[in-house]
Amino acid sequence: MRPDGRFAPSPTGVLHVGNLRTALLAWLFARSRGARFLMRIEDLDTGRVRREFEAQQLSDLRAIGLDWDGEPVRQSERQELYADALGRLERAGLLYRCWCTRAEIRDAASAAHGLLPEGAYPGTCRELTAFEVAEREARGRPPAWRVRAGSACVTFTDRVCGETTGEVDDFVVRRNDGAYAYNLAVVVDDGDQGIHEVVRGADLLDSTPRQRARRSAPRKAPRRGDACGPGGARPGSGGRARRAAGTVRARRVRHHGGARDALRPRRHRMKLFVRWILPALICLGGLIAIIAAPDEAEAGAMIVGAGLAVWLLNLLYRVGVSGDRERHREDAARDYFDRHGHWPDES
Repeated sequence: MRPDGRFAPSPTGVLHVGNLRTALLAWLFARSRGARFLMRIEDLDTGRVRREFEAQQLSDLRAIGLDWDGEPVRQSERQELYADALGRLERAGLLYRCWCTRAEIRDAASAAHGLLPEGAYPGTCRELTAFEVAEREARGRPPAWRVRAGSACVTFTDRVCGETTGEVDDFVVRRNDGAYAYNLAVVVDDGDQGIHEVVRGADLLDSTPRQRARRSAPRKAPRRGDACGPGGARPGSGGRARRAAGTVRARRVRHHGGARDALRPRRHRMKLFVRWILPALICLGGLIAIIAAPDEAEAGAMIVGAGLAVWLLNLLYRVGVSGDRERHREDAARDYFDRHGHWPDES
């Protein structure tokens, strides 16, 4: 059995070096064993997907020498497969509607729940009475659909991270806006395309038990071996958001002709000058004035003070304004993970 692999980017932005690393590893694993390497475009999030990003991502992958078998497959063109899988889950009695908001889930899941990851769904809407269902329907908020996972405990061996065990919560398979969820679509696609090895960032390790749980899988997919790329951040740590905030874009690497130049862009040198060199030069000028003209020491001291003030303002900006931006980016990334089950721009 060939260990066919794939890469599945989301065309919601340009690729960064982490994406390229994952794609390269997946391509190497497949090609080194004579297996197929497939390209799949995960474009279910119609509100954020842009066709120009898709073309740019494929161009960037070709630029580093990657090729793939056949034409790229788009999830937006496979809606019938997902509808069929959802229907079989419903006929098996494995689905229920959920009206919970993210804030309600966070509050309900604040207590410990065994091996469940942080933010796992505690089953609030799983056993609602007819009256409670009618009450929620009357509020007019459309429900999401969740699969009854039965707290299945899944153990698998990852090529990089080793043996990993996770308990599966009742995860969303169709969002309340009608879109099919990532954790449904990815299992259907991998099974339909015959994917036997999945390579992705280590920050997606916690979502793997959901996709491997036999009970919640919409069809029996081929046995898969997982490999998480090194250096990924784990969900909930904020590391993925921080990495995305300062990431090196693939286009910049190509433009500069190498990762070394891309990691030291002109913007970084300007920040270095403003934050450190400029205050140091001002302070040095003040000290020279004091030494050269002791009678005018007060003026020199004012110049030194001005240099220290510039340095202090830079420090306050980094701690305050930049820190707020960083926290906003982390919050946005975590909200995206709550909705979709994976991080933005990650396969």
